Amino acid sequence: MLKNKTLFTISILASMMALSACQPKQTEPKEDPVQKQSTVEPKILKLTGDSEKLALVLPECDGNNCPEISIERLSSNQAFIDELIDQQILKQLSQIIDISPTPKLLNADQHAASTADLKDIQGSDQANAAKPLATVETAKQKLEKQVTPYLVTFLALDKELKALSANHQISLMIKPKILNANLPLATVVLNSSSYLGGAHGSSSQRYYNFDLKQQKQVELNDLLAPNQKAHLEKKAHEVFKTWVLESKLANSVEEYEQAWKFTLSDNFYLSKQGLILQYGEYEIGPYVVGLPRLTIPYDQLQGILKKEYLPQAEVKDQAVAASAATVNKAKP
Repeated sequence: MLKNKTLFTISILASMMALSACQPKQTEPKEDPVQKQSTVEPKILKLTGDSEKLALVLPECDGNNCPEISIERLSSNQAFIDELIDQQILKQLSQIIDISPTPKLLNADQHAASTADLKDIQGSDQANAAKPLATVETAKQKLEKQVTPYLVTFLALDKELKALSANHQISLMIKPKILNANLPLATVVLNSSSYLGGAHGSSSQRYYNFDLKQQKQVELNDLLAPNQKAHLEKKAHEVFKTWVLESKLANSVEEYEQAWKFTLSDNFYLSKQGLILQYGEYEIGPYVVGLPRLTIPYDQLQGILKKEYLPQAEVKDQAVAASAATVNKAKP
């Protein structure tokens, strides 16, 4: 009887072992995706992208005095910046070229020729729009249409100069570029140059600064601590005086300012060296000085700029110095 019970027990154990051997092995526990994400460092906002050239149709031309025009727009990962730069490109064009319906200096034949140019350009646009892949208008295509009237006037001016037997090669260039990609501000510079047959050409350099977190443009006043604009202007004026004397523009600053009075520019960006104030042609000097810029070092801007716009090393050193002063004061 005992022997039978023992055999029965052994039979049951053997069956259980066989069943367990048939069960699939337990896989390793999967890592909780939520827990994994919590260990990933937060992404740093960064302005990335490049410029793209507009497709502008120019008539066939041979020789060394053919008109040249090149306009580029910004294509980045921040749509609100691209849209603002597009508008600034149009603003720059309006300052360079007058797009009156019929330029006063054009005669009937020249105006007819410019109208034909417009039809050719518009016909090219319509042909491109008729393509199956062009059903949705891109930002680039939209800007190209907005630029078309300026292109027509530009080409009409070229024909006018050639009709006057002027051996001029007119040109126009506008190009944006990302200068600073992230903190404390993302910066885009818009460079432009043009020569339209006068005594000399013209150029400009304009900076646009952005807070990527708040998705907005930042003006110079936004950088300043409360009631500090007068102090900034004073610092900038001192740099201006040094520039006048070192450039030997006059025997004295007083003499120079009789013709070229100092003003505080709102065209700025934050460089590694300090706050750059950029000026245009004829703003604080004659054409020969080009595009002057004044640099105010950060060590002169303590208390003038908000802390978030000062280099972190400067802010840290200032905090350490303040802490050391407090400890020394507390000593008996």
